[in-house]
Amino acid sequence: MADSVIEESDYYPGKDELDWGYQEVGKELKEGVEWGLLFPDANGEYQSPINLNSREARYDPLLLDVGLTPNYVVCRDCEVINDGHTIRIMLRSKSVVTGGPLQIDHEYELHEVRFHWGKENQRGSEHTVNFKAFPMELHLIHWNTTLFNSVEEALGKKNGVLIIALFVQIGKEHLGLKAITEVLQDLQYKGKTKIIPCFNPNTLLPDPLLRDYWVYEGSLTTPPCSESVTWILYRYPLTISQLQLQSCPIAATPVWTQERRRSRAVRPPKHDPAKPHCPLNLEASRTNMLEETPYTW
Repeated sequence: MADSVIEESDYYPGKDELDWGYQEVGKELKEGVEWGLLFPDANGEYQSPINLNSREARYDPLLLDVGLTPNYVVCRDCEVINDGHTIRIMLRSKSVVTGGPLQIDHEYELHEVRFHWGKENQRGSEHTVNFKAFPMELHLIHWNTTLFNSVEEALGKKNGVLIIALFVQIGKEHLGLKAITEVLQDLQYKGKTKIIPCFNPNTLLPDPLLRDYWVYEGSLTTPPCSESVTWILYRYPLTISQLQLQSCPIAATPVWTQERRRSRAVRPPKHDPAKPHCPLNLEASRTNMLEETPYTW
């Protein structure tokens, strides 16, 4: 099964007939980049990613009353995929998360992990914090197994999808990601896959004492850009080595920066100006941090 050709995404019907991308060629948009024309949800009012203003997020004490509780287990025989847009880790184990801002007694199962990085070390994350970008951002994509029977059914539905995002900075090697970064050399081209014997998603989570986070309601950051996605973004970043970052395939490098996303990837006809970014509804931007503390990164 390793090194097999796979489909680009699980998320929408007719996916193989739709062309989308990130890059511009000179001043012209690459064919297929007009996401708002192909994917109507990209024209919505709650699109992601956003810039997180740490001083404007509303403190919600209820987020501390019921702590966010990931119950992840080790996954055996995980598939790592280069889909031409990003690197994905497909998980087959029953890893779930409950609590925090999620509905009482609802379980969200971890479906996959996605990587987002850029051509420059300082500009790889999709979200920014006080307009600061990070070299990379990881997305842990979950779906509500209490209400739905599949991730496809949950997509676009209220309380259907949860994405836990982790910023990544450059420093020492991340041992938990070593099993992934060691096989990326074999995944330099779209459609390549590898099976790794073991992956522990718990290694991606911050120390239990460093689990401050922001939460808001947004959307998928790639087509079909479906909304009704609950975003949880941990404040403290992971650390990977420069060598691990450089192992990411150039052929799948997303150049998706906050500047590009200000138009929410909604590209109207070329004779019209790009639609401006929809401001975040601050009433919906919450945090479990009692007060603003100095940032060390």
